[in-house]
Amino acid sequence: MTRRDLKHPEVKATRYRAHGGGVAHMILDTRHLETLMFLAHATVPTGNTLIGHVDPMEEIYIIQSGRGRMQVGEEVCEVESGDAIHIPIGEFHELANTGEKELTILVVAGLIPR
Repeated sequence: MTRRDLKHPEVKATRYRAHGGGVAHMILDTRHLETLMFLAHATVPTGNTLIGHVDPMEEIYIIQSGRGRMQVGEEVCEVESGDAIHIPIGEFHELANTGEKELTILVVAGLIPR
């Protein structure tokens, strides 16, 4: 069993700026996982955006708190706490915090295809 939270020293050491508009931490990564690439926690302050980008892996964004506008490919929708958004491999995606509170998400990423 591997147990991690945002206070764990290994998790704190992974803090990084996420796509220009948020702060993220790697909770679990390939050091701990066999068939997934990572599990990350990210925060997006009010009015900020995780700038649109494309990743070479499949992802799932799970909205933990707050509200936002999510774009995946050409589709745009409002998202809120409890929503899960699937992002196919190589699909453009962007998440803007449109609420009055910080937006927090979990990001689950599949392995990069070989």
